[in-house]
Amino acid sequence: MAEAAYAAAQQEVEVQLQRAEETGPEDMLAADGYIFAAPENLAALSGEMKAFFDRSYYPLLGKIEGRPYAQMICAGSDGDNAARQTARIATGWRLKQVQDPLIICTHAQTEVEILAEKTIPYADLEQCRTLGSALGTGLALGVF
Repeated sequence: MAEAAYAAAQQEVEVQLQRAEETGPEDMLAADGYIFAAPENLAALSGEMKAFFDRSYYPLLGKIEGRPYAQMICAGSDGDNAARQTARIATGWRLKQVQDPLIICTHAQTEVEILAEKTIPYADLEQCRTLGSALGTGLALGVF
């Protein structure tokens, strides 16, 4: 999902694709906008994404206000709680949400399905590409 959004966004603006565990406040300060992509685990954000927000929240408070963001959640059921968690953090940073959360549901409910590598259908990846392109175009045109 993140790679699809990245590929589309890079057609419009210079972008970075980074894992949450490798990203810190300095990376956020260097960016003009953000796409937060995360799995939902046990009805919450993944631990790595939560750790990123934990280590970045206070160092960025008051420094990135007004920047645009979008989010993508990969969930086994509904993804709503992970999306709410991300939105709440973004609200604290005073980021500007540029679209509703994109939640892709894999419907993985059994242990085997949950632990298996996921293949995201083409139509869902197209939604990710559209999100990346839209954010990239908005940044390139100065809309955000």
